[in-house]
Amino acid sequence: MGRAPGPELVDARDRALAHLLAQQRPRGDWEGEMTWCPIITAQYVIVRHVVGRALDEPARAGLRRYFEVTCTPEGGWGLHPESPSYVFVTTLAYVALRLLGLSADEPMAKGARRWLLGQPGGVLAIPTWGKFWLALLDLYDWRGVNPTPPEIFLLPHVVPIHPVRFYCHTRLIYLGLAVLAGGRVRASLGPLTAALREELYGVPYETIDFAAHRHDLAPSDVHVRPGPVLRALAFALRGWERACPAAWRRRALEVCLERIRLEQRASAWQGLSPVNGLLNCLALWAHDPADPDLEPSLDGLEAWRWEDQAEGRRYAGARSNAWDTAFALRALVAAGEPAPVSAARRGAAFLRATQTSEDLPREAAGWRDPIRGGWCFSDGAHRWPVSDCTAEAVGALLAAESAGLVPVDEWIPPARLIEAVGFILARQNGDGGFGTYERRRGAGWLEALNPSEMFGQCMTERSYIECTASCVGALGELRSAHPLLATPALDRAIAQGVRFLRDAQRPDGAVLGFWGINVTYGLFHFAKGLRATGVPADDPSLAAAARWLVRAQRADGGWGEHHRGPLEGRYVEHPKSQAVMTSWALLALMEILPPGAEPVERGVAWLTRRQLSDGGWPPEAVNGVFFGSAMLDYRLYRSYFPAWALARHATLTGAR
Repeated sequence: MGRAPGPELVDARDRALAHLLAQQRPRGDWEGEMTWCPIITAQYVIVRHVVGRALDEPARAGLRRYFEVTCTPEGGWGLHPESPSYVFVTTLAYVALRLLGLSADEPMAKGARRWLLGQPGGVLAIPTWGKFWLALLDLYDWRGVNPTPPEIFLLPHVVPIHPVRFYCHTRLIYLGLAVLAGGRVRASLGPLTAALREELYGVPYETIDFAAHRHDLAPSDVHVRPGPVLRALAFALRGWERACPAAWRRRALEVCLERIRLEQRASAWQGLSPVNGLLNCLALWAHDPADPDLEPSLDGLEAWRWEDQAEGRRYAGARSNAWDTAFALRALVAAGEPAPVSAARRGAAFLRATQTSEDLPREAAGWRDPIRGGWCFSDGAHRWPVSDCTAEAVGALLAAESAGLVPVDEWIPPARLIEAVGFILARQNGDGGFGTYERRRGAGWLEALNPSEMFGQCMTERSYIECTASCVGALGELRSAHPLLATPALDRAIAQGVRFLRDAQRPDGAVLGFWGINVTYGLFHFAKGLRATGVPADDPSLAAAARWLVRAQRADGGWGEHHRGPLEGRYVEHPKSQAVMTSWALLALMEILPPGAEPVERGVAWLTRRQLSDGGWPPEAVNGVFFGSAMLDYRLYRSYFPAWALARHATLTGAR
């Protein structure tokens, strides 16, 4: 297939850009919903009920609607939009629906209960985190839950298993778990308690030996099965629970609660994510239902809310304002002359305004690294900036400035760029790669102690392909745009990061992503990052990446990957080409191959054929992932990545 006709390509590009511009928000940012699963929404319903903050009927109706549209054909709820039902997710959703007023005889509740009772082991085989939530609600015996002793937070920081060495999300989740499990908190559901005990288990509650089911795991839910080391640790901790001096337990709970207060106040009562934010609300309530930090923490949960008539009311795992805005700006810059200056200026202004301008007070007490100069994934309110979000924001600002879309008097000041560089460099690990929120603090063997069962690769920070490529790319762009800001430390960081990327490439040219699905996502960042540092297009690593992408191109001209790939650590082709993954592949190839290369032309032709009349692209497969098993759908990806690819192609080929 030859090159798509110029006018058709220009029309497709212009419609894609118009569609993207229509989604810019009044304050200048872009944000698409990052959909995951009903876990957080179910926990939100449970928390509101436990702490005695009733929801009004419109809110309850919206929440019921969300559970209705996310229910799987077999009657349960899964771990992500394409997942079969999980015992963990379905159990929490069922409890939430009953708390929202659904009777046990209504079809949605009956279908969920029928599916649960038909699973091997039933609800008794719910993973440990599910056992925790049920025990908290007096629907499971704490004796059947593996301990999470708060005393682990009293250990000296030099101890290898101190939670300060964990990945920050894991660390903060277990902080809340430790307070609630360590205090053996039991919340009453009133008359629903007896009914739910009967409905969930199908046998008399009093006859169940919960301790005998401590290690039962539903086959549907397990991603990483606990090994002998973790089982031995759990056995030892059960002994500690019996022997722990009461004074030590009180002191540990006080220390953990103080850490929770620090986190809630530092994050504007939102928490790092709603997962730990919800646990923190329960911990504050358990300490004192009138705790002064509880009400603002409950209000802070609403920062994670999405709501519309079609899908109801739900709570996302993250907000992606800065991330989406940075890539949307890249698409506008790639368009060249047609790019609307006013939209680019407003997007750049949003990014400038959301850079973290000061460090946290008492950050050391909260086990936090300095945050000044960074950008968050979101609008910055919760003050948890990330390396690649910072890098993409810097890169987008520099690109918009160099393209003349931002007046000189609105450029980001050099002093703030220096702060951003300092933030990025502070996230580089010893192997040359970059972590997300922090440098890696713990040893790799800590993964053997992963107690989550449903998730993997979640115990420590690590070096990521995408973060490394984004960081070295931004540093390279900064070095080119502002040579006077370059330093030997910056040059060393780039060189070490490039070496890490080269070493991570497989012999066949593939690079496995961690936060996206999967090889096409990894190679998009790989090619973009290396080229931004000055690596030539004919470099052997880039040539190998291009060969892999050309081999993976489907007969129709597109690319597509299945979410089994991250689960299995390899490339798995999707039965259908996907607009987002095709765009990633095209953007990578256009960094390597000459303009007009046949694989690029075929991919662009597929992308234009797939485009809708409104300039966008239809909903497709999940495209993101975290912790190895939790797949995500970044809904705005199918707006700005295809627009970027078409704009880049039109500019390179000189289409008019």
